[in-house]
Amino acid sequence: MIRLLLTGLFAYTAYRVTMRIIEEVPGDVAPLEMPGDERRALRRQSAAMGVEPKR
Repeated sequence: MIRLLLTGLFAYTAYRVTMRIIEEVPGDVAPLEMPGDERRALRRQSAAMGVEPKR
């Protein structure tokens, strides 16, 4: 019974901390790009520098 109470208390505390952190982040932050976009970005960067990407 005490374990269940402690687990619930821990989950609630983690939830409150997470919500506080989320509220502190300003709304104009750009989201991170997905991993698939990295390959395209590297190709564009290499093309802008005039270098072919090595494979």
